[in-house]
Amino acid sequence: MKEDFELNSIDKHIIAALSQEGRLSYEELGSKVGLSASATLRRVRRLEDAGVLAGYVALVRARAIGLTLTAYIQVRMTKLAGSSKRDPLELFAAAVQGWDEVVECTALTGEMDLLLKVVVMDMDHFSRFLMDTLLKHPSVQDCKTSFVMKPLKAKVTLV
Repeated sequence: MKEDFELNSIDKHIIAALSQEGRLSYEELGSKVGLSASATLRRVRRLEDAGVLAGYVALVRARAIGLTLTAYIQVRMTKLAGSSKRDPLELFAAAVQGWDEVVECTALTGEMDLLLKVVVMDMDHFSRFLMDTLLKHPSVQDCKTSFVMKPLKAKVTLV
């Protein structure tokens, strides 16, 4: 996001409305925030250009496409070896981009270094991912897994 960009109350209302329903027409969005369709279009484009609105997506229900198991995996990374030219986190960050099972990966403070949100078909799929992919990565020292029993709230916001 641009450093000098400032959000006003209309911008915040536009963001809130689009966060709830990203397919609103500019006319519908304008009526929600008190602007004409053309003024709303200009505001939305300004928010996109500033990097506030990063993109538009379709939210897919994982269960509807056969992904029935969600897990959060806390990962502890290996320490940087003196002869290594690349940081373990850098190596891991590059690898995780290609793992379809991982839908989110965040660096953390505290005992563990990373938190992965993993969505898979079933326990067999999870086991294969864990044993054949995650634990075989040279940057991974240890991990702890928690399985989602029931999601209580989900909101899509990029940080």
